[in-house]
Amino acid sequence: MVPYVNIHTHRPTGRGIELRTAGVHPWQADLLKVEALAARLDDPEAASRSDGPQAIGEIGLDYACAVDREVQLEVLKAQLGLARRLGLPVVLHCVRAFEPLMRELAACEPRAVIFHGFIGSREQARQALRRGYCLSFGPRTFASPKSLDALSEVPIGQLFLETDDDPATIESIYERVAAQRGIGLEELKRATRENYERIFGEQHG
Repeated sequence: MVPYVNIHTHRPTGRGIELRTAGVHPWQADLLKVEALAARLDDPEAASRSDGPQAIGEIGLDYACAVDREVQLEVLKAQLGLARRLGLPVVLHCVRAFEPLMRELAACEPRAVIFHGFIGSREQARQALRRGYCLSFGPRTFASPKSLDALSEVPIGQLFLETDDDPATIESIYERVAAQRGIGLEELKRATRENYERIFGEQHG
């Protein structure tokens, strides 16, 4: 039976595939925290652990929060550089900062990019997809008509699903997205598993 892939959750269940990440969120942007993260990820013993981080995340920009934007940018740049150096994908948080975030990605592009909890417009989705990035959708998607529009256009080969910090089950998210897309549940599960394997390969352990 194909397992469910939950690409971003703050409430791990131990069921299915739940991505392991480490990063400095824009709400807590601080270069010293990035230095500590880099030291941890550079440690040979940590790097060899099978339960270590598979991606740098969630990182990004949030221009709706009170954290200084220049500090957020510096922290983002440092973490994109770290991801590039370590060959790790990134999981992105983006609120009201799509264009500046896309510029920073172009300047230091990681091995793979996943926009988590995507709530942007159809045109923003198209821009990200043209660059080969993946988009992940979760519970908030269903309250946003523009996010549902974007979801309808995402190629299944660039799609992920998540629960984020919501109590909803990943199974319920898959059921709703499968119905929204007009595809079978097992087809959706196979596609997200294939996307996961393509990006993370043997990292899942």
